[in-house]
Amino acid sequence: MMKSLTKVKLATALAISVFVGGTTAFVSAQVENPPSPSAPKTASIPAVKETTMGNGLTVAVVERRAVPIVTVQLLVKNGASSESVDKAGLANLTASMLTKGTKTRTATQIANEIEFLGGSITNGAGWNNSVVSVTVTSDKLDQAIAILADVALNPNFDEKELELLKSQLLDGLTYNLKQPSFLGNYVASKYSYDEHPAGGTPASLASITREDVSQFHSSFFTPDSAVLIFAGDVAAGKANALAEKFFGKWTGKRREPGTRAEMAASSSSGKVKTVNRILVVDLPDSGQAAVTYARTIPGVGRKDARYTAALVLNSVLGGGYSSRLNQEIRIKRGLSYGAGSSFGWRNSRTNFSTRTQTKNDSAAEVAELVVAELNKLATGAVDEAELVPRKSVLTGNFGRNLETTDGLAVALGDLYSFGIPASELNAYITSVNAVKDSQITAFAKSNLNSGDIVIVGDYAKFKDDLSKRFPNVHVEVVKASELDLTKDSLRK
Repeated sequence: MMKSLTKVKLATALAISVFVGGTTAFVSAQVENPPSPSAPKTASIPAVKETTMGNGLTVAVVERRAVPIVTVQLLVKNGASSESVDKAGLANLTASMLTKGTKTRTATQIANEIEFLGGSITNGAGWNNSVVSVTVTSDKLDQAIAILADVALNPNFDEKELELLKSQLLDGLTYNLKQPSFLGNYVASKYSYDEHPAGGTPASLASITREDVSQFHSSFFTPDSAVLIFAGDVAAGKANALAEKFFGKWTGKRREPGTRAEMAASSSSGKVKTVNRILVVDLPDSGQAAVTYARTIPGVGRKDARYTAALVLNSVLGGGYSSRLNQEIRIKRGLSYGAGSSFGWRNSRTNFSTRTQTKNDSAAEVAELVVAELNKLATGAVDEAELVPRKSVLTGNFGRNLETTDGLAVALGDLYSFGIPASELNAYITSVNAVKDSQITAFAKSNLNSGDIVIVGDYAKFKDDLSKRFPNVHVEVVKASELDLTKDSLRK
């Protein structure tokens, strides 16, 4: 007699073959659809208590008293955008040097003292800002902020430490410039965005001197261009008292950096090409090829009303495992381990890119798939079954990040970097959930066109296929060994 079979619940219908006592039986598995997303959740962030000190320093405090942890972040509203092309990497090098020694503490002493407090200290710079931050238990806050103030205000920029750090950064860059994925983004910064790499070039890093670092610090690390953010188990009164004690004597006026001209918004009529140019960086014998679609979008800065629509668009297109790019390139075709997209926000524009890595032989095919997905966004609707979970990814990540004091400080820092009111934190989830599919389509149609495809890989292996798939687009080829991003030609 055939034994009873336990029902198997699967996402799709399967036929299960069971051999029992010489008899084969076929049983249809029960079909069960994935659960629907739960109702959108809200996140309530305590009010940000903001004051401005006599020297111009803004102090922002968010009290979250449930857990005895505090993060204090000093944000300076200048980063790589304030450095010259020939000194690319200067902002990050300056911020990274802050913990390498002060007038009263060596790099080792700084590390040991933070470790003794059971805390952590981080520092660095991006395109829009420079940051140094400490996280400790609230009973160690006084000692921690003393160290924070010392490294931020009194760095000695020791020559030996500077040369060691430069050597480490150059070693890392030399290695990364042999990696297709890194090289693709590196080249796009100049070719597509008309910027320089925030991490620097081999030549620019080698040229940076102690005087350069000291000058950048004195010019931009000033109280009138900085925000001191307290997030966590600290009362506003105590936070302001600590700010006055350790930063009240900080002086200096911010020097206006040379401003780069940002492209004005453009409009076009008629049919617009999705791909404007193709650049191949020939890296012979590379194991894989990196495929990037890059485009700077003028006139759509961080304060733009279309910001949240762009975020939801990105979630749909390339913001996670279930996004369209990953579905098409990895899940359906197995051409890559992953594919995604992102926006890099500036004051009056944003840099958009997609990224994936694949076999050299399939580089052209992947580029064509990326373009197809961009066109689909601009011409087709996003139905609710797809839109709701992609919004949930954004709001879920937002809420999770703000559960930590460090994540809360980072979110506030992003707003202050662009001069956006701190109250916008509480509007984020509502704004994301209000985005409609028509806004996504309109944004894609207006902005995700006339971009560049940048492929880094062994050109000989995909040359013919690339010309077949993109017969009407000129392909420019630069050998990786000849790259020089300080030149308009990209060649040495």
